[in-house]
Amino acid sequence: MVCPQPLPLKNPLLLLGAVFLGAIVPANAKVVTRVVDYSQGGQALQGYLAYDDSFKDKRPGVLVAHQWKGLSEYEMRRARMLAQMGYVAFALDIYGKGVRPKNTRQAGAQAGKFRSNRPLLRERTRAAVVTLRQQPNVDGNRLAIIGYCFGGGTALELARSGADLKGFVSFHGNLDTPNPTLTKNIKGKMLVLHGAVDPLVPLESILAFHEEMEAAKADYQFVAYSGAVHSFTEREAGNDPSDGVAYNERADRRSWEAMKMLFAEIF
Repeated sequence: MVCPQPLPLKNPLLLLGAVFLGAIVPANAKVVTRVVDYSQGGQALQGYLAYDDSFKDKRPGVLVAHQWKGLSEYEMRRARMLAQMGYVAFALDIYGKGVRPKNTRQAGAQAGKFRSNRPLLRERTRAAVVTLRQQPNVDGNRLAIIGYCFGGGTALELARSGADLKGFVSFHGNLDTPNPTLTKNIKGKMLVLHGAVDPLVPLESILAFHEEMEAAKADYQFVAYSGAVHSFTEREAGNDPSDGVAYNERADRRSWEAMKMLFAEIF
């Protein structure tokens, strides 16, 4: 939170953060959260909205796309973090209301259903964009999406679909797409935050992604964090990199700051 009093020069980062967001966060900031029911193609969906109710003007909106186990407390916490920064955050639901995999087998089945049907994945994500844009406190012209693992790939697919968002951020997400020619439709800026030794995303996929983006002349950044494997932002992933998934505090912190810098640019 930024103090409403004049800031000393010895602490310029707080002032810079306030300028980036476009307003100083009020001293009486309060994060409000609520469940939001919406739908796509007859499928009931249920997301999670978070915002600071002390702001009276319309705020930029940020979608949060979930990892392969579906919408969970992890994404809700990230939404609250974004709300504390002054954004209206919406943790979306790809799988469907009440569909929350309880183990890796169920998660793999759900994620596979949408990874093998990218048009459906894009439509589910677009339904969340429409829902966020309809919120009365959201500036519909200033939207972005972030996503984790499966959700990171979801954010990139939304970008490829030509969605009219300012930014697309993938945290340790999959990079592949069945139709790279769609990349020419990208309108916003892309930020890919990747574990440098992530065994779940092969080098061939990384090289193909770079070629895809360069061919389309997309505005993208690709940042690789040394020593980080898959799921590096998730404490629940444990701390043993030899498992292929593990939390990495340094990569988590640095990737969040990279996201903030992109938001400062696009908003």
